[in-house]
Amino acid sequence: MAIMITDECINCGACEPECPNTAIYEGGAQWRWADGTKLKEVETADGKQVGGTDPQRPVSNEYYYIVTDKCTECVGFHEEPQCAAVCPVDCCVDDPDHRESRERLTQKQQWLHKTAA
Repeated sequence: MAIMITDECINCGACEPECPNTAIYEGGAQWRWADGTKLKEVETADGKQVGGTDPQRPVSNEYYYIVTDKCTECVGFHEEPQCAAVCPVDCCVDDPDHRESRERLTQKQQWLHKTAA
């Protein structure tokens, strides 16, 4: 599953630099698929082609957020999600709406960084 940041976030920013996929952004900040990845273009769930550097709407305007489709729970990089490890208020938690197997997280990491299995 992916990690999410709850509304208990105090906006300290400790989590953002720890993410190896650049999936964490400050509230109100636009995000891009290419940030921290090798993605040049992405096909969205509705079939649209989106450029990797095209700005995307913020997931939250109030506090730091995680882009679910870029979160791999640090699989392929670390033994545990680094955002959760450094969060001083424990607001980086499993996202019950986005459950993924370790195999799926590994595939996502390989897709984001264009590495072979």
